[in-house]
Amino acid sequence: MEMYLYIALFAPLVGSLFAALFGASPKTLIAGIVSSALLFISFLSSLVLLVHVIDGNVVHVEMMTWMAAGDLYIPFGFIVDQVSVTMMMVVTVVSTVVHVYSIGYMDHDKGFNRFFSYLSAFVFSMMVLVMSDNFAGLFIGWEGVGLCSWLLIGFWYHKESATWAANEAFIMNRIADLGMLIGIFLIYWNIGSLQYDKVFADMQNIDISIVTMIGIFLFIGAMGKSAQFPLHTWLADAMEGPTPVSALIHAATMVTAGVYLVVRANPIYDLIPDVGYFIACLGAFVAMFAASMALVNRDMKRIIAYSTLSQLGYMFVAAGLGAYWVALFHLMAHAFFKALLFLGAGNVMHAMNDELDPFKMGGLRHTMKGTFIMMTLASVALAGIFPLAGFFSKDLILEVSFIEHHYILYTVLLLTAGMTAFYSFRLVALIFHGEERYKLFGVHPHEAYKYMLIAMSPLALLAVIAGTFKMTYFEMVTKVLPMTEYHVHNPMVYWIMTIGTQLFVIACILYAYRKYEVAKEDKKMEENIGYKILWNQYYIPQLYEEYVAKPYQELSRIFWKDIDMKVVDATVDMVANVFYKTGEKTRGMQNGNLSSMLQWMVFGLVVMLALAAVYSIATTLVAG
Repeated sequence: MEMYLYIALFAPLVGSLFAALFGASPKTLIAGIVSSALLFISFLSSLVLLVHVIDGNVVHVEMMTWMAAGDLYIPFGFIVDQVSVTMMMVVTVVSTVVHVYSIGYMDHDKGFNRFFSYLSAFVFSMMVLVMSDNFAGLFIGWEGVGLCSWLLIGFWYHKESATWAANEAFIMNRIADLGMLIGIFLIYWNIGSLQYDKVFADMQNIDISIVTMIGIFLFIGAMGKSAQFPLHTWLADAMEGPTPVSALIHAATMVTAGVYLVVRANPIYDLIPDVGYFIACLGAFVAMFAASMALVNRDMKRIIAYSTLSQLGYMFVAAGLGAYWVALFHLMAHAFFKALLFLGAGNVMHAMNDELDPFKMGGLRHTMKGTFIMMTLASVALAGIFPLAGFFSKDLILEVSFIEHHYILYTVLLLTAGMTAFYSFRLVALIFHGEERYKLFGVHPHEAYKYMLIAMSPLALLAVIAGTFKMTYFEMVTKVLPMTEYHVHNPMVYWIMTIGTQLFVIACILYAYRKYEVAKEDKKMEENIGYKILWNQYYIPQLYEEYVAKPYQELSRIFWKDIDMKVVDATVDMVANVFYKTGEKTRGMQNGNLSSMLQWMVFGLVVMLALAAVYSIATTLVAG
């Protein structure tokens, strides 16, 4: 099994290096094909490992020593257990689909080869993150994912908005990563190791205040990667990258890393339930906070991005309440239908000449039947409607909060579920139903390449059937994670509340859609104060700009102008000028004239004798 582990891990790296060979060349189709084939090989190897691990086996290898200094020993070690293999399957399935899809999506892009090099490197970094058996290895993958996200979000670097979004994501994650790094330092300082097994075994012997600090700092890192409030603004702006990048970031790689960290570190968070409850409360807030912004947004990709942010909140609620396997199950199911949504949005963008406003579309189901079916299935799954995957995973989180008597969290999540259904069907209705508004803009839409639709079909299938694996998954993953089962004691009341919410939402959708058909553009809505607040993202980006970015920029200017230039540079220049002018004045000593040089020698001899005489007199006086 060790060989399969190495194949699963390093196949994406080989694909990245292969595509990089053609990085500066015009489009080379073989770069995309080989990268995609190697991702598929990684998927097959992960599947073999899944079959091996599902019965309770674990594959643990130590490839080589990385650091060994004194008591510090960190190997390049990797582990494939029930948790990591789940992430491996999610990453490789979604990544393989995204790679094959990208061959068509990036067909006419000048950076075709470079794109596949970055994309495969992204997958490799994520595989290192989830397969490492220690916090140091996890941090390597963590930073690799951050670097690759910067490269991919800013892939079209000639666009100022793309470079700005890439820098925003990179810098905001570096802020959070400092917290995570402090948490890792605290672990080593108090335990003397970063290996998962030793850390988790010894954690209960540490003072609870230290454990609390470790849990908080690790979660700060998770907040950045998974874009939790207040480090959330980069996620929607990251839509500036190519759509396949959005699918990979939001479904299988970067944003899920934070949830994985909390799930992997569950023995730490079990010791500090108060921190876990805070994580759950923050998750519930973010779930509703993000969903509310999606209600009014008019950018197709941003709506789906806010949806991801909201669903991450659900995952953190489950993890914070100790239902780690439920959080991981929703992560897995969500990855399939969210990647499908993004890839479907990519098809629509290509058909509409990169138009993102769904109010300028309408009636596309006639020309894009395949994309229409797949995006509808993904939206139904996202809304959590039976019997698709989202029903089994997302509603399970609602059950957890209900059964654990966290009724406020349950109410927030229930309302969020209704909002999710609303903005999901609003998007589908505006894009695929109603009048063909795109004709007003002279657009002639067309369906995507057939092989792109074929590549998307596994995700469509999994979005439908993934929920049926719940019990098999539960039996497998609870060999590592705490075994907790959830059953509603009064199912009739629970299901009346849930179904009632769904019916209410459907009624709202029908009303809103009918109103739009009659009024086209409701100017009164745009003048509504609530609408303005949601449209402007609660004015949080403006607050950051006014009270964080501008003061920091002004402080930087002061340090540059008044300290760096007037003090640091002036001091350095003064020292340089002193030596320069001294050299100018003494240059005459080395003029090559024998007579002049003899005079300087005599002068030097006199000075030395004078100093000797002074020293002799001083010594005599002291002795006397």
